[in-house]
Amino acid sequence: MEDKVAQARQFIEAIPHSKALGMQLREIGEGRAVIVMPYDKKLIGDPETGVIHGGAVSALMDTCCGAAVMCHPSLPNSTATIDLRIEYMRGATPGHAITTTATCHHMARNVAFVRAVAMDEASETPVATASGAFTVERAE
Repeated sequence: MEDKVAQARQFIEAIPHSKALGMQLREIGEGRAVIVMPYDKKLIGDPETGVIHGGAVSALMDTCCGAAVMCHPSLPNSTATIDLRIEYMRGATPGHAITTTATCHHMARNVAFVRAVAMDEASETPVATASGAFTVERAE
């Protein structure tokens, strides 16, 4: 299991868009992942308010969900997003990092089901929540 977690960590940290968005993998293991995206002015979607663009939040949530699947105890070989529904609750607070926590709550034969929540430090109300389905490819 430790090798799979290390492999998932290495994969997530090597994704070019993750690097470009400044994502930092904080926790990974047992079907759960936590990724932080620091506030960065180059990610602003609304110049008047300084709120981070929803696309950056979406990429953060998708990456975190995939990481949760990759480190599930059933040890999938790889995964890809089938469907990801994101519900935006509010704009992220300007100047604050966004932290996403994702949990793979059910693993079927070929599909994993994941839930995630994105928060910032300024509020107890989520920035966004997500639920999704991901492919599961296992070693032969």
